[in-house]
Order: sequence, then structure tokens, then C-alpha cells
Amino acid sequence: MKAVQARVSGRVQGVSFRWYAEEKARSLGVGGWVRNEPDGSVLVHAEGEAEAVDALVAWCHDGPTSARVSGVAVRETSPTGATTFETRY
Repeated sequence: MKAVQARVSGRVQGVSFRWYAEEKARSLGVGGWVRNEPDGSVLVHAEGEAEAVDALVAWCHDGPTSARVSGVAVRETSPTGATTFETRY
């Protein structure tokens, strides 16, 4: 089990980043959440099998085609036991 938080910066709000992240996480079987942050970034909490979590983080470096990702800061965190992935508001 691996758990990370990834802060994605760039043009990532208003481009459906959260929706696409939720779809990608679900397809990978990753639990957690995604939310917009007041500074314009998007924060992703992902947990699950290490390979799946790593794949979601790799996807975050590009995001959906309408996004322009300028950086992804990843830090390890404690798992919360999440089994589903959701958008938080």
C-alpha cells in the first residue's frame, strides 16, 4: 500500500482536471480524492497499490489535453483506508 499527495500547478483549474483525474484513478483502482486549492493548484490524495498510484502521479504530469501542467510536487503520506476516489469541493 502506497499513499501520496500530489500538488499539481499550472493551468489546472477550469479545464476539467478533477473530472479526468477521478476517471483515471478509478480506472487504475486508486482510492483517494482530488480538489481545487485557493492558490490555483489541484491537490490529489492517492492511495493503493504502488504501481497504480505511480501511474496516476505520472498522468498528473500531463493531465487532460486542455491543462498546462507546470509542476507536480509529490510527498508520501499516511493511507486513510480510502477505497473509492472522489472529487472534493
